[in-house]
Amino acid sequence: MLNTFLKGEAGTRLRFMGMLLSAMLVLLSVFTLTQKGLNFGLDFTGGYLTEFTTSQSVELKELQSFIAKNHNGEFELTAQGNSHFQLREAPSASTTGNSLDWQSAVTQNDDINAHLLSSAYIGSQVGDELFDQGCLAMFAAMIAVMIYLAVRFEWRLALGSVVALVHDLILVLGLFSLLQIEFNLTVLASLLAIIGYSLNDSIIVGDRVRELLRVQSNNILSPATIINNAIKSTLTRTLITSGTTLATVASVWLLAGAPLQGFAIALFTGIVVGTFSSICIAATLPELLGLSAKNYEVKVDAHTQTLLDMP
Repeated sequence: MLNTFLKGEAGTRLRFMGMLLSAMLVLLSVFTLTQKGLNFGLDFTGGYLTEFTTSQSVELKELQSFIAKNHNGEFELTAQGNSHFQLREAPSASTTGNSLDWQSAVTQNDDINAHLLSSAYIGSQVGDELFDQGCLAMFAAMIAVMIYLAVRFEWRLALGSVVALVHDLILVLGLFSLLQIEFNLTVLASLLAIIGYSLNDSIIVGDRVRELLRVQSNNILSPATIINNAIKSTLTRTLITSGTTLATVASVWLLAGAPLQGFAIALFTGIVVGTFSSICIAATLPELLGLSAKNYEVKVDAHTQTLLDMP
């Protein structure tokens, strides 16, 4: 049904509408990032990280409510198992007296009977270093991607893939800024995974566009028709790949618990927008830039042309 809808002018119009929607979402994401910023987690801001176990299984919500009664600041409690927990406190909330209050409460309560495993302070300098290294890794990945695309594709297709990649990252960051979801090292790692996934999706479509352009070197079909045909021929494969990957990521999101929730949300969003951008940006932007079958015509010199013209 979707393949039928992508035929002719309807498919071209659909791609351009999707590109316009993408541009609006990017502007909204940039605006949100400038106004609200990212909610950096303890990995980047610093603070106390305390691990403890309980003698019996305790519901996370019940334990969180109990600690809140003995804790004056903000904290984040995550379950690592049935009786293993981590508590993260921001630097402003992790004062010595405050930490001792809730620790004494959970260790002395008979229903909880907690046993402290470790309590460590992560300085802001360490967080800054981690953030700088993570951004450097992302920048290096982007440079490597650009070099690869420059070698593999004609510049219009390469530019379309790069813009689609940047689009995916901005939209994921915009979602985290809008919802103020904690941005930590696992989320940063998911951005690197999104770079690889989005690139793979764009290359599949780009390769097919390039193959059809070479076949249609006689310019019988318009570039818009060729791009629509390329998308139709790869759509089933794209949807199956994205669908199975989304099912796996959704399972991590629902079953892996709070520590991997941000990672799963980022990856889930990245796969969805990456599939969308490979059609509406990576394949559509080159058309706006004048991509045609002439870009893939084999050029011959005058001597070779003379030999070809000989009877």
